[in-house]
Amino acid sequence: MTYLDIVASVYRDVAQKPADNLCCVATAPRRYPGLRIPGIMHEMNYGCGSSVRPEDLSEGQRALYIGVGGGLEALELAYFTRRPGGVVAIDPVAEMREAAERNLALAAETNPWFDPAMVTILPGDALELPVADSEFDYVAQNCLFNIFRADHLERALSEARRVLKLRGRLAMSDPITPTPLPEHLTDDPRLRAACLSGCQTFDAYVRAITEVGFGQVEVRSRRPYRALDAAGYGLPSDVLLESIDVVAVNQPTPQDGPCVYTGRTATYTGADEAFEDGNGRTFPKGTPQAVCDKTAAALAALGRADLLITPPTWHYSGGGCC
Repeated sequence: MTYLDIVASVYRDVAQKPADNLCCVATAPRRYPGLRIPGIMHEMNYGCGSSVRPEDLSEGQRALYIGVGGGLEALELAYFTRRPGGVVAIDPVAEMREAAERNLALAAETNPWFDPAMVTILPGDALELPVADSEFDYVAQNCLFNIFRADHLERALSEARRVLKLRGRLAMSDPITPTPLPEHLTDDPRLRAACLSGCQTFDAYVRAITEVGFGQVEVRSRRPYRALDAAGYGLPSDVLLESIDVVAVNQPTPQDGPCVYTGRTATYTGADEAFEDGNGRTFPKGTPQAVCDKTAAALAALGRADLLITPPTWHYSGGGCC
């Protein structure tokens, strides 16, 4: 039995009897006007953040949700796309697909705008998506990709990019670790299923995304997720895992490397009305401009006292230059 078989068996069990100790949503549920989420969906929300980004969604788009779970985020995506078949959700576990269908039917009873036909649930998995190339504007996964080993993660990310339209967005929420975890944890499939031992460092996570061809990565939020105590997990010291929400944009990678936005800004404070860096970027005096990490490093290397460059806030909200 492979580690993926064991992970599937864990989720088969929790599809039939919700578990409150599987994953950990570190944020309060979002509330949208006219959207009522059945309680069972919250009980079956086995995520670690949110992969539904209202700022990236609009009516008429098509969205793919990988790993349907209890259907909560598929319902939220349907709230924004508002069209029959606008959301396709896949899951390899039959019991989970059945539970999601029941939950979505329940949601239709209290949401007049929602028709279950807005969400199509298909069998399939992240490593071989059962959909065509360039079919979706938006692809999402919540606390799933961290379960995969490195070779499977590469396949899952490549598949997500394959089905995205040019400049489409892959929204993800996963835990990360400040230091690589030891083999006795990473080799434990049940800890992987619980989203505890498969996570990577931030740098490794972003590198995996950009290496399959995503030209831009935006960190939308980052927060404490779970603590692995030294005694309980056989570690030299306690390890605090974090949950990170990112959006990867399916656009060409610039010649000087991918653009990674972590919430950094650059502000010009000199005597002129603006500063031009010689690479087509203009910084008006006194106005913070969002910059990618690559540009922040290049500006810092200039050694100018009239450029104020902030550290990452881990809450990028759009705009800026790279």
